[in-house]
Amino acid sequence: MKSHEVIRQAVDEPGVKAVAAALKISAALIYKWCEPIYDATAPDQSGAKNPLDRVIDLHRITKDERIVRWICNEAGGFFVQNPLTDSKQSRDEVLFQQTRNMMRDFSELLDAVSGAHANDGRIDAKESDVIRQRWEDLKALAERFVVSCEKGRFH
Repeated sequence: MKSHEVIRQAVDEPGVKAVAAALKISAALIYKWCEPIYDATAPDQSGAKNPLDRVIDLHRITKDERIVRWICNEAGGFFVQNPLTDSKQSRDEVLFQQTRNMMRDFSELLDAVSGAHANDGRIDAKESDVIRQRWEDLKALAERFVVSCEKGRFH
């Protein structure tokens, strides 16, 4: 599904005018976001680059997964990258490497918690952010591992 189609479906229920009012932008701009982006080779398309396209561009340019993780967290979920399947390693090598990586990430999470607590017996906001990042790393790695298992990668 294309980004403009996602936006069109998303604004359908609350209505374009309600969404525009909540965002403090014109309804015309939202309508533009709901159309394919203008392309000189397709003059009948008059859409504007929408926020979804811009976020994807930002992610492609920075290659920083935290952008996607933040959006998923704000939406009440979390991002898990698809497992890699084109590895030149044997199944056993991949299995043990992924297991080691999960143990490493778990150790980093424990280090972040114990280091934060060791300072003054409390965990402040900055330390919480570090703990959150370590947890997100571990959670994503473990989920990729489970998905690989479910897909029969280690049979």
